[in-house]
Amino acid sequence: MKLFFALFSFLSLSAQTTQGIAQRNEVKGFVIDENNQPIPYVNIWVENENIGTTSDDKGFFTINTSEDKILVFSSVGFEVKKTTIQNDGKVILKEAIYKLDEVLISKRKQEKEIEIGDAQRIHHRQLSGDKPWIYGKLFEQDTIYKKTPFIKKIVFYSDSDKKGAKLKIRIFEFNDSIPGNDLIEEDLIVTVNKGMKRNVIDVSKYNLLFPEKGIVIGLEWMIIQENRADFEYKDPKTKKLVKQEDYAPSLVVNYSDKENAFTYSKGKWHRSKVFLTEKKSKEPWYNKIMMPAINLILTN
Repeated sequence: MKLFFALFSFLSLSAQTTQGIAQRNEVKGFVIDENNQPIPYVNIWVENENIGTTSDDKGFFTINTSEDKILVFSSVGFEVKKTTIQNDGKVILKEAIYKLDEVLISKRKQEKEIEIGDAQRIHHRQLSGDKPWIYGKLFEQDTIYKKTPFIKKIVFYSDSDKKGAKLKIRIFEFNDSIPGNDLIEEDLIVTVNKGMKRNVIDVSKYNLLFPEKGIVIGLEWMIIQENRADFEYKDPKTKKLVKQEDYAPSLVVNYSDKENAFTYSKGKWHRSKVFLTEKKSKEPWYNKIMMPAINLILTN
């Protein structure tokens, strides 16, 4: 099996993070809604830092940082919140009120289907490390989609080292530069099996019309105990075997000429840039964008 470019990126980030958090403490808390109900699987980041986690199924979380740091909380159906952790550890999220375009405009016939996106099953993958990244892909509107305007299924490729890992799918509107509001108001959590898999998720019940400005499909890692699957690799310098904390599933990446990939980290969205080195390379990622392997199946 190959060593993947995405793996080296992950190891570099992890090493920097480990060095940076040596003097930090564990901060604990829990996330609830305005009705005092726990919110599970909330995406939590230290603002502007490469430190993050996910709340568990009861809303509790632990994060390696200091109490004066600002944390960014993001979850489907709730407003993004930035706050420090108070003595009681309680974080209350407000329900989001989105003004979205009406999607229940016409009845679906489902007589035609097309698959868009050009995602391929290849042995190049992205690891999460111990971070709750959201890895997103922009699908731009095209006139050929007018005959199949509804989003029926989401297809993505994974290459997991662990059976039964959980992943959250996010569906965002696009606001001209970065992903915007969620287009559905509930968590869409799927289970990914071990090995190289083509995952097909039916979202037809949401009656989503393809937005005029495009749509971003995000795959969100969940830093929860049941997803933990430590990764072992040989250090290229010391030749020693190193164990690195990792959370399944690993996601397949493809390479593209278009800058239509996004990553949510450090509490904000980042648009992926072309990978260049000082010397030209024959590697498939040279002068390309790392893109999550995601397709859409459209219907009428």
